[in-house]
Amino acid sequence: MQLNDFMHENYPTLELRPPLFYSWDIGIRFELGVEWKRGYDYPNNPYVLGCYKRAITLFESLHSPTEDIFVVIDVNDFDKGKNLKHRLKNFSPYVKKSLLFSLKHQELPYIFPEDDEEGTYKTHRFTLKCKISDLKYVPLLKAICNQDLALKPRIFHRVYFININRKTIFHVYDDRGCDLLATSPATIRDAYNRHNDCIFDYDRPEIDKVFN
Repeated sequence: MQLNDFMHENYPTLELRPPLFYSWDIGIRFELGVEWKRGYDYPNNPYVLGCYKRAITLFESLHSPTEDIFVVIDVNDFDKGKNLKHRLKNFSPYVKKSLLFSLKHQELPYIFPEDDEEGTYKTHRFTLKCKISDLKYVPLLKAICNQDLALKPRIFHRVYFININRKTIFHVYDDRGCDLLATSPATIRDAYNRHNDCIFDYDRPEIDKVFN
């Protein structure tokens, strides 16, 4: 199964772009970063370590090593292809090199058309289908959390983890939080119960309606 077939079958009305939580009826928005302080802009500080721990814990509770996954990276091209010259570097640190031969590429209209009045930008979507066990998800999640912090390594592009077996979508948008979508509340009820204290209070009333 390819990504487009999966999305058409399971999320037919969803456009894969942030904010995912507000675009689908069944989902949870988790908070990753808490008690941010400006002085925390250094490695291994309490804020950053807390973000890492929550992101990794949530990911591991939602994915098993033998399950199949689509890892999707959206690269927004603002400078005539320069972002694409080393396109494999976004994946190569995090998967086996042999898997890169199956990397799929799709050119899309810019993912945020309201910011591109002249229609000059493109979004390049790279998709890799693999097993969870093939993915070095811990350093990948850390790099995503680092994107708006003065820390390296970091990934500026949007990264989506789509669990083919559970039919879930997991998206860490930055150090602040992440979205989890499902086709059925039953699929993610355990995550709702086990990680209830991590749910954003702002969105909690809508989330509770889904599960209660």
